[in-house]
Amino acid sequence: MANFSRLEVAAVMKQTGLVPLFYNSDLEISKKVVKAVYDGGARLLEFTARGDYAHEVFGALNKYVTKELPGMIMGVGSVTDAASASRFMSLGANFIVTPVLREDIAIVCNRRKVMWSPGCGSLTEICRAEELGCEIVKLFPGGIYGPDFVKAIRGPQPWTSIMPTGGVSPTRENLEGWFNAGVTCVGMGSKLIAKNKDGNYDLVKIKSDTKSAIAMIQDLKS
Repeated sequence: MANFSRLEVAAVMKQTGLVPLFYNSDLEISKKVVKAVYDGGARLLEFTARGDYAHEVFGALNKYVTKELPGMIMGVGSVTDAASASRFMSLGANFIVTPVLREDIAIVCNRRKVMWSPGCGSLTEICRAEELGCEIVKLFPGGIYGPDFVKAIRGPQPWTSIMPTGGVSPTRENLEGWFNAGVTCVGMGSKLIAKNKDGNYDLVKIKSDTKSAIAMIQDLKS
């Protein structure tokens, strides 16, 4: 069962402006990465569950976060059907992110009052997602559409909250483009969760880049 309501999750997304995305099948590695972004100031993480037995890793990871990292909100991404969404919610997922707009996922999440963020790529899909109760729409793949798309959508629909994922990096130039266009927050994966030359996660850099990205976002939003 979720520890945070959908309105609480949306508020933290708007406040911090950053949702790190990460997946690894190794629980101990996952713990270290989540701790790194947490220490960098992030208070949300989307566990992009793309591997076999991902639900088992997420369940154990969420227990660790609940016990050791107070205030950290764990959600699950790459969810493609209602059964998977229900499974992850039973393991404590506080939000569900999907690559496409799926009404069956909207129904099961709304029933449990868990926030869901569907991947949308047109004004029609965005409007339908909002009609289904979506608080923050995921723009995916964000790099294909770009900040100009966000600006165009928010012209006739200034109430629409958008989170681009894909095509987002922790640089001033990139973040400025998105937030000046009017995004609510951004999702950031491999550009934030860095590896060193040996192929291992650079935990010091992940913490530093997270802290720097959040500081830039706060400056841009002020």
